[in-house]
Amino acid sequence: MKEKVRYISADLLRGLVIIIMIEVHVFNAFLQPQLRQTFWFSILNFINGLVAPSFLFVSGFAFEVSSGSKLDEMRKLGRAFWKKIGRIFQIIIIGYALHLPFYSLSKVIHKSTPQQLESFFAVDVLQCIGFGLLFLFLARLLIKSDKFYHIFILLSLIIVTLISPLLWKIDFNQYVHPLVGNYFNRLHGSLFPIFPWLNFLLAGALFARYFINAREQGKEENFIRKISITGIITLLSGHIFYSGLFPKELTSIIPNPIFFLERLGYILVLFYFCWIADQKLNFRPESVLDASRESLLIYWLHLIIIYGMFWNGKSLAIIIGNNLTVLESTAITILLITLMIIIAKFWGWIKKKYPAYSSIFVKVSLTVLIITFVIS
Repeated sequence: MKEKVRYISADLLRGLVIIIMIEVHVFNAFLQPQLRQTFWFSILNFINGLVAPSFLFVSGFAFEVSSGSKLDEMRKLGRAFWKKIGRIFQIIIIGYALHLPFYSLSKVIHKSTPQQLESFFAVDVLQCIGFGLLFLFLARLLIKSDKFYHIFILLSLIIVTLISPLLWKIDFNQYVHPLVGNYFNRLHGSLFPIFPWLNFLLAGALFARYFINAREQGKEENFIRKISITGIITLLSGHIFYSGLFPKELTSIIPNPIFFLERLGYILVLFYFCWIADQKLNFRPESVLDASRESLLIYWLHLIIIYGMFWNGKSLAIIIGNNLTVLESTAITILLITLMIIIAKFWGWIKKKYPAYSSIFVKVSLTVLIITFVIS
């Protein structure tokens, strides 16, 4: 808890991102198609496109903040190691569970269509985060020098940036199982393959290291000001790059390194605003912080509400479809955000008031869900 209070600006950014993510999924599921062709939606769509990169960035930041504790115990494969590994694989498993075509192992094996299996094996943001955290975690355990560890992260970021355009041209599913091959590119439906999306998580980890060092040296405000200027220059450079001034041979490269840098610039500016809200304005809305603390719960639950097949084998996304107006979609967004914050606040209170019982409840619930999935 102390770490979260010390770096409240990161919590504000994560809370803001998870709240906007609800709007993204609501509008994607329910908004009328013709409204997507309007000018205002193109702006909204660009803003929404910053959600996943920001989520990845904050995940890397949070890992870096907590990575220094209990390292010796984790390197000896003690309890802290298994606890950390368990949390990482929990993120990955939830990511795949959200794409299950049926809540039954037997039906998944015997009744899934090729399209359903392709959707199941596709890599979404949670799998990307889980893999990225596993990558950082193993690197942290194997590289004992802090200096070389951060050099390794920087080199990894550069390598991922440079080779991503090459990897996107290869159909890895011809050589390995889709469970592995879909992590490399989007040829088979992956929305967030690790190439190049891992970069945002790596950037978050690097940023956290320099941010922490600046705070410890009493240079935090100067550092954050320089970061905001860097972010503005980077995002403006990205817009200029895609303005038509440069040849298509450069702008058509996918995934383009400038795509990463442009969005990273926006994230740095957003972090700056969150820092201003925290340090200068003392603006720390509990609703946003509650959403941040329970971001994984909110991510899972709001998707289950929208896409869960609970209504005679159909989801709300299927029943309602893309038939709502802007006002109706906005109303549902506000309603769902309010519900998620209430649940996050309640669950946070439960964990604080009854930590042992809440832990048991989670373990029992997961066990029941797994057993039900296997035997049904």
